[in-house]
Amino acid sequence: MHAVEARPTSKAAPWRLLAWLVFVLVLAALAYAAQLAADDTPDDIAYRYSSSILAVVQYAIMLGILLLIALVGRGLPLREAFALRRPASWPRALGLTALALVAIWIASAALAPFLDANEEQGLVPDEWDSSRAGAFAAFFVAVTFVAPVVEELTYRGLGFTLVLPYGTWVAIVTTGVLFGAAHGLLVALPILTVFGIVVGWLRARTDSVYPSMLFHATFNGTALVVSVTVAG
Repeated sequence: MHAVEARPTSKAAPWRLLAWLVFVLVLAALAYAAQLAADDTPDDIAYRYSSSILAVVQYAIMLGILLLIALVGRGLPLREAFALRRPASWPRALGLTALALVAIWIASAALAPFLDANEEQGLVPDEWDSSRAGAFAAFFVAVTFVAPVVEELTYRGLGFTLVLPYGTWVAIVTTGVLFGAAHGLLVALPILTVFGIVVGWLRARTDSVYPSMLFHATFNGTALVVSVTVAG
């Protein structure tokens, strides 16, 4: 296997990294507080329009904060800060994305009996309800498109760029651990961290956030489709 690659970069103003760290740690703290304070997650969360609306609002706020961190003061070039650039080779990037997906699906299947993120998080529906297909479609868009884009911009975009000067593997592991913590889960934290590390590796190998978004969206979308297909 080739060594992990990453574009050399200089350190940004230290306050940007500190601001980003505070931001994602607050996200994690809020997620854990909500998880501990909440009663059982409703079984029909994927069939409620309110779930999708709240998710979109949340991700819009997150994106706004990311842009503030990147642009305040002597702003960073957004394309570089968020790795919004084409991979050097799309065929290679797609091959690495497929490899990463297979790896995480195998790991998830092996660990699901012990560390099931879907079961603990409660977002994946247990059965198909055709009478609420519209609400499910809205939820599918939020989970499969909106969430991967904003979360990847957060961790493998700006976060990865700010941590990368301290070492590629430091960036991969740091963003992976913080991504896992942001879900506010305890039992599933290890598999979510593995997910974050795998997608961080993909970001480093492709020098672009786009394959990471594709990976994340495919994983989330497949999980939702399989849940209602198998149930149905």
